[in-house]
Amino acid sequence: MFDRPRTGRPVLRALVPALVLAAAACASPPQKEMDQAEGAIATARATGAPQYAAAEFTAAEDALRRSHEAVAQRDYRQALNQALDARERAQNAAREAADKKAVARGQAERAITEAELALATAQQRLGAAVAAGPATGRRAASALAGFKALQDVITAGETGLQEARSQLQAQRFADALATATPLTSQIRAATVAFDQERTAAPPARPGRRSR
Repeated sequence: MFDRPRTGRPVLRALVPALVLAAAACASPPQKEMDQAEGAIATARATGAPQYAAAEFTAAEDALRRSHEAVAQRDYRQALNQALDARERAQNAAREAADKKAVARGQAERAITEAELALATAQQRLGAAVAAGPATGRRAASALAGFKALQDVITAGETGLQEARSQLQAQRFADALATATPLTSQIRAATVAFDQERTAAPPARPGRRSR
């Protein structure tokens, strides 16, 4: 009699290395994956994720913490799963932060530009008033007060814009937006009030002719 061909043994021999590798992977801490997760979290932190993607960034840190806890309990399979989850969440947080940070930068830059335009208009009005000469008569005191008020607003606007630009340069976009936004309305209101004051001033009376 002839022996049956032993077809199962080659297949079993082929599976043994894979089974050994899988067992080995679960028999030691997933240090490589944990290191990768820590690197991804550090990258996300550098992109501003704690501020712009707080929920996902916190979830990444929590997952990495659970991975370390699983290692301490020698549950290496759970440690691997948590490390992979931490890495993925950190990468998501970095992308979310980059997108939101770009939006915040754009908003701050637009607010600063609007304040700069309002300031330039106010300065032009003030320059024209200086060129026209001082007001005379009963409106002189009121005109002088309006001139002084606009001058004060312009000075405050220049200081505020300098601060907003410094905040923008430091990537404190929310602070820059909060600093620049009210400047525009304040400067425009002062300019409108100044224009109305000058428009309301009566024309100078011609001097009396001597007989």
